[in-house]
Amino acid sequence: MIEAKITAFGTNVPNKRIDNDFYEKLIDTTDEWIVSRTGIKTRYHTTDTEFTSDLCEAAIKDMLSRYPVTLEAVDMIIVATVTPDQPMPAMSCVMQLKFNIPHTGAIDIFAACAGFAYGLTLAKGLIAAGTHKKVIVLAAETLSKITDFEDRTSCILFGDGAGVVIVEAAQNGEKGNIGACLTGSYGEGGPDLYMSGLAPNLYGAEIKRNRKIVQNGKKVFKWAINTVSKEIPRLLAMDGLTIDDIDWFVPHSANMRILEGISSELKVPMSKFLESITNFGNTSSASIPLALNQALKSNIVKKGDKMVFFGFGGGLTYAGNVVTWGLD
Repeated sequence: MIEAKITAFGTNVPNKRIDNDFYEKLIDTTDEWIVSRTGIKTRYHTTDTEFTSDLCEAAIKDMLSRYPVTLEAVDMIIVATVTPDQPMPAMSCVMQLKFNIPHTGAIDIFAACAGFAYGLTLAKGLIAAGTHKKVIVLAAETLSKITDFEDRTSCILFGDGAGVVIVEAAQNGEKGNIGACLTGSYGEGGPDLYMSGLAPNLYGAEIKRNRKIVQNGKKVFKWAINTVSKEIPRLLAMDGLTIDDIDWFVPHSANMRILEGISSELKVPMSKFLESITNFGNTSSASIPLALNQALKSNIVKKGDKMVFFGFGGGLTYAGNVVTWGLD
C-alpha cells in the first residue's frame, strides 16, 4: 500500500473580529455568560462581500508562502464545507479555476464539523489506491452567513475560517505520516443539528425552514462527549497505540465544555488538548486546522509529535485520524 504524508499546511480567517460585546448589544447575554458556557472570547466573521471561496483561496496562498511546495501535479481537490458560495459549481471547481490547476479532479464533501478529518481520510485512501498522488484538502466555512442571530443559545458560537493541507504519496520507501483513520455516523441525531433545504420535513417531522443552523445543544453536547471518548481509543487501537502514546489531542472545537468533558472521560489533561474555540469560536470543519495553526505558531507542536484529529457534528457524523506531524 502506498503511504500518504502531509507536505504543506495553511490557514486563513477573515479580518472582521467579533468580540462578545457584539452579542451583548444584540441579544440578552453577557461576556461572562458566553465565556462560562462556551469558553469563547472572540471569533471572526466575513463581510457581505466575502465568501467561502475567498477563505479557501487565502488559505492556499498562506500555505504556499510557508512551505516550499507548488500546486503542480495536484490531481485532486477536496473541499469540506457546509457553506459553499453556491450549491454548484463546487468550491473545489472554483479553486481549480482560481489557481489554474490542470487535469485535477474536484469534489466537495458535506460532513459538517467532521469534514477536515473526512477529507484526510479520503486523500489517504486515494493515494493508497494508487489512483492519485497529490491531493489538496481544504476545510472552510462561513458559518456567520447561516447563523440565526435571534437564537441566543447558538448565535454566540459560530465563526468563519479555513485550513488546508497538501497530502502526497510517500516516495522511495519513505514512510507516510497519516496513520489510522476512522469514520462513523449517527443519522438518528440529524434533527438535533440541521440546516433546512428543499424538503419541508426531516424524517417525516416538520422542521424550522429558515436555512439557518438549528441545534439542540444539550443532545449534541451529550452525544459528542460519549462518541468521541469512546471512538478515540478504538482509533488508536487500529494503529497499535494507546492514549499514553499521543502527544496532542485535537478534537473539533465545538465548545470548551465539550472538550473538557472529553478530557475527563479519556482521563487526559486539558494541557494535551489543542483548541481554537477561545479565539475563533466554532468554525466547524476549519476548527482542527485553526487549532493546529495556533500551536505551531506558539512552537508547542514539534516535528515527530503524535496527534489525534477528531471531528464530529452535523449528520450526525464523526471521523478521526492519527497523524505524526512531519512539518517544521
